[in-house]
Amino acid sequence: MKIYNTLTRKKEEFVPINPGEVRMYVCGPTVYNYIHIGNARPYIIFDTVRRYFEYKGYKVNYVQNFTDVDDKIIKKANEENKTTTEIVEKYIAETLKDADGLNIKRATVHPRVTEEMSEIIALIEILIEKGFAYEINGTVYFNTQAYKAYGKLSKKNQDELEAGARIEVDEDKKHPMDFVLWKPKKEGEPYWESPWGQGRPGWHIECSAMAKKYLGDTIDIHAGGEDLIFPHHENEIAQSEAATGKNFAKYWMHNGFINVDNKKMSKSKGNFFTLREVAQEFPYEVIRFFMLSAHYRSPINFSRELMQSAQSGLERIKNAIINLDHLINHAKEEKMTEKEIILSKGLENFENKFVEAMEDDFNTADAISVIFELVKFANVNIDNNSSKEFALAIKNKILSLLNILGLLEKQEDIKEDVLEEEIEELIMKRQEARKAKNWALADEIRDNLKQRGIILEDTPQGVKWKRQM
Repeated sequence: MKIYNTLTRKKEEFVPINPGEVRMYVCGPTVYNYIHIGNARPYIIFDTVRRYFEYKGYKVNYVQNFTDVDDKIIKKANEENKTTTEIVEKYIAETLKDADGLNIKRATVHPRVTEEMSEIIALIEILIEKGFAYEINGTVYFNTQAYKAYGKLSKKNQDELEAGARIEVDEDKKHPMDFVLWKPKKEGEPYWESPWGQGRPGWHIECSAMAKKYLGDTIDIHAGGEDLIFPHHENEIAQSEAATGKNFAKYWMHNGFINVDNKKMSKSKGNFFTLREVAQEFPYEVIRFFMLSAHYRSPINFSRELMQSAQSGLERIKNAIINLDHLINHAKEEKMTEKEIILSKGLENFENKFVEAMEDDFNTADAISVIFELVKFANVNIDNNSSKEFALAIKNKILSLLNILGLLEKQEDIKEDVLEEEIEELIMKRQEARKAKNWALADEIRDNLKQRGIILEDTPQGVKWKRQM
């Protein structure tokens, strides 16, 4: 299995630290609002990575945090005249509701910053003791000049690092690139007791402390959005490796950005959408399918047209499963014929191609293409004379590959929404429209049925219909 490692800028063979186990840390959201579609992509991508490891037989220890103390949370609490705890509890619940909609498996652990304060303080104390951090007037800074490998993840030189760090003016810093590990409390803000006075942690130290506690000094995979490479993940590496003297993570994985109608998503441009808003128009399963239809490292463009295309693609797969179910329930023969036995042996080739795509840096786009090939195989080789056993074998293979991607796992996601009685009734209405020379209505009925997977054929013996594979 090959994984593209951001640290080395190349694909590398995946070799876990402990055989049969994957220790994986994925940066979670700051919980002050509903998650947006940009947040949804790492949720979906790295849940799928986890699922694939589990399919391959690995035990996955998957940690994804909630940042529950932050300036944005404090601002939101003040705006709504609520406590930070009320804001956090509300939006953790809403985030998990969205995650459930996307069929995201719960992490092994969902640590919260406020519940890990002793570990954070202890890690800062180690950094001070080793000479990698210093305290001035209650603020503790990480000394980037003491850690010589600083910049190794982002591959930036010193000038680039300084230019891209969004540095606040701070005369107390020894160097412009130094960053905050602990800061003093401000009036009306939550705080914790520490050796440096009452205050709260900086953003970066939190993930280092939680990863160390739940996964150990060195982990297999650290993952998140491309926007976290610098400064967040760069600073995590510096803190963790300075404290332990060991490599922090073997493999760094980052998903690409999401653009909206070919423009960078931002509130100022008016093209910012929460996941909940998108889910009001498109089902969560369509959003997941859409996100997996591109390679995770590539930028992905979000638009209504592309979402509609994804919805049509997923419906095509659903229709194939519905049609197979129909044949399974109405099959005349139970057991496979000799020809079907030979054909069924080729089903493993589809799974092999699927695995090959996933083993190449989790190429879900190619993996989905294999599923469409399998749907086509069903379309060509299944008809009303096929055996129940053969139709069931194809259906199970499609479902097993979909399940690895976290798609259509629940039977209610795949339901036959066009009943035979309804089809016959619509055909009668179409015939009446044709007699009345209402061609527009007749065409509308035909097109509506086609969109729902029903194909009409006008024959000398009357109208016949079939379900589209």
